[in-house]
Amino acid sequence: MIKDQSDILFPVVGFGPIALDADTTPVAIDLGGNEAATILIAVGVGGVTFSAENKIDFEVTHCDTAAGDYTAVLAADVQGVTPATGGVVLSLVAAHAAATVTKVGYIGRKQYLKIKANFAGTHGGTTPICVLVVKGRARSVAIPS
Repeated sequence: MIKDQSDILFPVVGFGPIALDADTTPVAIDLGGNEAATILIAVGVGGVTFSAENKIDFEVTHCDTAAGDYTAVLAADVQGVTPATGGVVLSLVAAHAAATVTKVGYIGRKQYLKIKANFAGTHGGTTPICVLVVKGRARSVAIPS
């Protein structure tokens, strides 16, 4: 049995790994040619004790074109989480003393995604963050000889 998936999974960096204390500027991630995508949000130990006032919201938006008007994902567009207002798929609002990875399955029908870390409140320390989008089920894959 072959266990290697390197020919069928295509990771793309959304942003990071980087230590942040302010909002990110999201980049458009092209899902064209793929039937599946999984968003991985890796967060290290929080630079502050998160609360309802000092928090980080991870917002996912999608669009048919790279430069179009992005809209927030809805519950029908993702699996593994229920997005809040504005497409928030993860909200850090309590102490974050250990590294975590949150997995969000994207099942929407748009070609482009953007993921933003939106900081609210005061963040005197940085928080290490990395967001990857793993594309899969490519419509066409080159088979190695």
